[in-house]
Amino acid sequence: MLPFFHETNKMKRPAGFTLVELVMIIVIIGVLAVVATPRFFDNNAVQARGFVDQVQATLRYAQKEAIAQHRFVCVAFAVNSVTLTTGLTTACGTNLIGPAGPVSPSPCLQTTYSVCSSNASFSTTPTNFNFNALGQPSPGTFGVINTIPTPTTITVEAVTGYVHQ
Repeated sequence: MLPFFHETNKMKRPAGFTLVELVMIIVIIGVLAVVATPRFFDNNAVQARGFVDQVQATLRYAQKEAIAQHRFVCVAFAVNSVTLTTGLTTACGTNLIGPAGPVSPSPCLQTTYSVCSSNASFSTTPTNFNFNALGQPSPGTFGVINTIPTPTTITVEAVTGYVHQ
């Protein structure tokens, strides 16, 4: 015959968390909040990377427009911006409008295709140059463009005008 067990004789496990478990969870959440929260709200690195991508895209657009319009496209640099103009000569007197029209962020010029950033800039202001009708950069003015705070190098190849990092 089997011994008779009552429900009251079984060990009952208490429901919920112990005080130690709750304190550890609060400590872990506190550490995550201190470490992770500033990264969510500090988007300077993201904006700096976006500026690099926009500059690279702008240079590629300038080359393609020079080929498509069969004219010169001048690339003018400032400390933290790039502006494109076009013309039949290397003087480039006409503003180049982007595919979306003359819409740019507020710090940029509204009448021309330009890219600018308030969080990133060039380590040294690059030399202005132009793409000819074959998409080649003007002789001797091609080269390397460096940006800060994210050190990135954008290269414009001399013969082909190919823009890459």
